[in-house]
Amino acid sequence: MTDARAWTARTTPLVPPVYHAVTYGLDDKSYEDIVNGGLNETWYGRFSNPTVTAAAEPIRRWEGTAAGLLTASGMAAIATTLVTLLRAGDRVVAARAVYGDTRELLTRDLPALGITVDLVDGHDVDGWRAALAAGPVALAYGETLANPTLRLLDIAAVAELAHAAGARLVVDNTFATPYAVRPAALGADVVVESATKFLSGHSDLLAGAVLSDVDTIREVQRRLVTFGGCLDPAAAYLLWRSLQTFEVRLARQTTSAARLAAALAERDDVVRVLHPTRPDHPQHELAAAMMPRGTAMLAVEVAGGDRRALAVLRELRLFTEATSLGGVESLASTPFNSSHFSLSPADRAAAGIGPGTLRLSVGLEDPDALLDDMAAALDATRDR
Repeated sequence: MTDARAWTARTTPLVPPVYHAVTYGLDDKSYEDIVNGGLNETWYGRFSNPTVTAAAEPIRRWEGTAAGLLTASGMAAIATTLVTLLRAGDRVVAARAVYGDTRELLTRDLPALGITVDLVDGHDVDGWRAALAAGPVALAYGETLANPTLRLLDIAAVAELAHAAGARLVVDNTFATPYAVRPAALGADVVVESATKFLSGHSDLLAGAVLSDVDTIREVQRRLVTFGGCLDPAAAYLLWRSLQTFEVRLARQTTSAARLAAALAERDDVVRVLHPTRPDHPQHELAAAMMPRGTAMLAVEVAGGDRRALAVLRELRLFTEATSLGGVESLASTPFNSSHFSLSPADRAAAGIGPGTLRLSVGLEDPDALLDDMAAALDATRDR
């Protein structure tokens, strides 16, 4: 076989190589790193991979934490983190409005492991205060922005309450991204992301991220190794490449979303627009202070209920009907038959999701063209 030194670059590449190798030759220094528990020792692919490590670094830097790692999906990041931090007999206080599979984890899987989970309204600080003070608690969990209502978790306030109760705060920052909010700077102990969404931004890979202090990341990595949720190096390279344009993409997408929100709010057949930049957003002052850059997500409640919302969805030409978010292409969905289909109309209303709600993920298209697309779809369905 050819000696690896014969084809190893002598100069520094501008992009990280894709290390497909699963196993590596070892030397005395390698063994020393393994024994000392280094985060990025390279000896077996399930433990660490140089391409994956390279892709984790810009996310760690943006989130402002001491360490970070990548996983095979956003749910791998969330599940591995929670199982790492919790033990049988622990109690969790979590926001009620979280991603559907996260809610399943909280309400089905963690209780099966002997963990108690109490749910609160994520935007209600008084609710957090009461729940966290109700008894011993190990962990608080919430999302920066709720789907699709875009209600905010007051991270600084909840972090203070959680820490006073002896609990750690884990925040899912997927909807907001570190472009808009850095939860760790506001007091969150651990940040999780579905890198599948805005971080990758091209709808072509699955990945997750966990960001925290070195000791916590080391413990999460140990569990990740055991569970086998490692990220494929080819996906890691695609993520690294996408991250080079992350801030440019988000600047365009958030600006366009705010513009669409303002224009759609002027229509007489739009009941309300949910976007943190709107003065009528119930937490507008908090949003202005916590995430002044806004978000590329918005929700529009059209007159005529869910039937008309679905008709509008099917009339759109630039927006693609899809349930994901965060890509360079603009996506639209109706929560009643996608993300929240399992809830009754009454339950959706209780969660702040009114009839006729459309969720929009704004991409990189011309914002004028996107607005024209929405206007044409709304005009075509006025009598439906």
